[in-house]
Amino acid sequence: MHGKSDTDAYRPCVGVMLLNAEGLVFVGSRIDTPGENWQMPQGGIDEGETPREAVLRELEEEVGTREADIIVESTQWYSYDLPVEIAQRIWGGLYRGQTQRWFAMRYRGQDSDIRLDRHKAEFSAWQWVPMVRLPALITPFKRAVYRDVVQEFAHLSGDAESGLASID
Repeated sequence: MHGKSDTDAYRPCVGVMLLNAEGLVFVGSRIDTPGENWQMPQGGIDEGETPREAVLRELEEEVGTREADIIVESTQWYSYDLPVEIAQRIWGGLYRGQTQRWFAMRYRGQDSDIRLDRHKAEFSAWQWVPMVRLPALITPFKRAVYRDVVQEFAHLSGDAESGLASID
């Protein structure tokens, strides 16, 4: 990573906060990480792709559906560093972390439309959870980003009044 600017050290990505009609958020349990490691769908932005195009593609690849509409795009890019042992192992060691543009999306499909195996499966299971629970479910190195994204999108959740103060 020598010679790269600080911005180049982060892989550009998108993240999806998929909300159902009750204001609950989709999370999947990562296949490649043992234990209880839930996360919202996310993935890299391909060459020549806009963040909006990438978020629709990632939703289809990871959740197996495009039955959702973009509600709002985050006002900023959120970045996190990977643990060194992971950063050296993936993406050929090119990046020390990821920088993400997050999108809140309203799911308009049925639970039966969700197909984790439509592409190469990244999640082994999925569930709908209250937005305020997201930071506690995520792997520790992504927790600060999840807190910030929850704070930015809190107004979209049915539980915005009843627990955001408890996010730590």
